[in-house]
Amino acid sequence: MGPGKRGLLTAAATVVCAVTVLAVPGTAFAAPAPPPSPGASAGAGVGAPAGKDLEAVREKLDELYRAAAVATDAYNAAEEKARKQSADIVRLAKKIAEGREKLDELRDRAGAAAAAQYRGGGLPPEARLMLSDDPQEFLAGAGRVRQGQHATNGLLREVTRTQQDVEQYARDADAQRGKLEAAREAKARAQKRIEQRIEAAEKVESALAEEEREQLARLEQRAADRAQGTWLSSGILDGIGGGTTRAGRKAVAYATAQIGKPYQWGAEGPRTYDCSGLTSQAWMSAGLGIPRTSQAQWQQLERVDIRAMRPGDLIIYFDDASHVGMYVGDGVIVHAPRPGRTVTLAGAGSMPILGVVRPDTTAD
Repeated sequence: MGPGKRGLLTAAATVVCAVTVLAVPGTAFAAPAPPPSPGASAGAGVGAPAGKDLEAVREKLDELYRAAAVATDAYNAAEEKARKQSADIVRLAKKIAEGREKLDELRDRAGAAAAAQYRGGGLPPEARLMLSDDPQEFLAGAGRVRQGQHATNGLLREVTRTQQDVEQYARDADAQRGKLEAAREAKARAQKRIEQRIEAAEKVESALAEEEREQLARLEQRAADRAQGTWLSSGILDGIGGGTTRAGRKAVAYATAQIGKPYQWGAEGPRTYDCSGLTSQAWMSAGLGIPRTSQAQWQQLERVDIRAMRPGDLIIYFDDASHVGMYVGDGVIVHAPRPGRTVTLAGAGSMPILGVVRPDTTAD
């Protein structure tokens, strides 16, 4: 290795150390590049120290992009909360407006009743009844008085109830505004974390020469191939069925049609996607709404045994459920890997699998 190359690797390793504080432990979820030719090695063309340095770089990049993925899920969850809370505030504002209109109507009715009493000489109906000398008129009037009393009492109760409803709607709206502000703050914090991790990863990669980036890609591919080979050799796919539903086929068709489009954190298409943005939009295209984030997909969708999975099912990755891909069959997923990559096909076992969930539980 020449001094110039050794210096570049040393610089990359220095950057790795500098950004360690930003990372969390994890494993890469980048889609693999085309497999290396037989006999090719990650350290081809360089000495052993360079290979070790690049492996350290690979591991650090894995950690940084995994941390960015976790922060992206937090951002997406906060975004979903903000959307819901904004919709709730709009709904409550409508109820408040309707309640105030009803109060105005009830007050107009009360005012009309008071005006009628004034036109009657200012005496209440009971007093006028008692002054009547006609027994028949007295009996008929007594019924009308009781009806009037019931109506008045009902009007007063309705005014009170409507006023209480309006006040409760106002309190609920204030609470939702507080939650909305908290969600916006959580989004801002998550966005800052995402940008920090991605910036740190880009700094690490920018310290590498083109040849070293190629070697790094081979290292990533070898790690993914190794994981996929181990997964397949376990017999996990032996006897697995290949059937799916009509909706599942539509979801797979949508997801695979996005291959080649760039990854963008927080994106739901149509030009860019993050991992759960791709899967949620694919299923929406099939007529089925599912949760927006990979963690919510794991928590809320029906879980199925991996040996029973079918195309269209979602495979959730890593212990924190921070990544998701859609199974398309034959041990392959389509997914949006990470910043700097595009939607692609990858081995379903190339990353640590947490479990499988099924958006569509029907059968054709």
